[in-house]
Amino acid sequence: MTDWLALCRGAVEDVRAVLAELPTSAQREPVVGQGLGGDETTAIDRAAESAIIARFRDEDVTIVSEEVGRIGHGSTVVVVDPIDGSLNAKRGIPFFSLSIALAAGERMDDVFFGFVYDFGSREEWMATRGEGVRLDGRPLDGTRPKDTLEILSFEATRTPLIARDAPKVAELAYRLRVMGSLALSLCHLAAGRVDGVCSLKEARSVDIAAGQLLVREAGYAIELFDDPRDFGEAELDLAGRSRVAAAGTPELCRRIANALLGRSR
Repeated sequence: MTDWLALCRGAVEDVRAVLAELPTSAQREPVVGQGLGGDETTAIDRAAESAIIARFRDEDVTIVSEEVGRIGHGSTVVVVDPIDGSLNAKRGIPFFSLSIALAAGERMDDVFFGFVYDFGSREEWMATRGEGVRLDGRPLDGTRPKDTLEILSFEATRTPLIARDAPKVAELAYRLRVMGSLALSLCHLAAGRVDGVCSLKEARSVDIAAGQLLVREAGYAIELFDDPRDFGEAELDLAGRSRVAAAGTPELCRRIANALLGRSR
């Protein structure tokens, strides 16, 4: 039986080795191509992804990753974002992560294991479907997000998007945080460190496949509010279909979505 956790931890060491080999911004940020996900591929993105693909290559897997797209024809789908928060990583800001989700099929509901590693804090987040969330190997301490938005995390941002959408939540959220890693912000929601999370542009499965399982296993709400289907029906591919909202309750999650959609409660 495959030891998925050991493979994920090995991938952490692979990315850590890449960071050591490319220690400066000048080495990390040159653009070396364009990924199939549509974003520019930088030197650090390509090196990290190549190392992780090599780690999983001999397993019975299909890999979905931001730069190379889809490779392999195995029975387990491995959805990888080698460096979520790559701009932070390139500039030396210690808030970026490795995100890996394992699925028995092609939809979000098929994800059975989520793993996110924070290279800044060195925290290891994981969730197994039906078994809850663990932080550094221990169950979460039970701290819940608040029922009001004391802290709302904006992700997938650029300045014009923040200028467009911040006024929409001005009466809903007391404080905003713009940290730069959607996977980690979802982890922080699961642990009650923030009260809501939203992306200001369309998210892809590589951005959320692992983090969404942590949120759902913690008992909280997440939705792709531009997609009329149930959240679990979303495909595990590279298409960006919808923005994301997540919060401690379905009602608060819907209020975030409605605010960004320009609707009343």
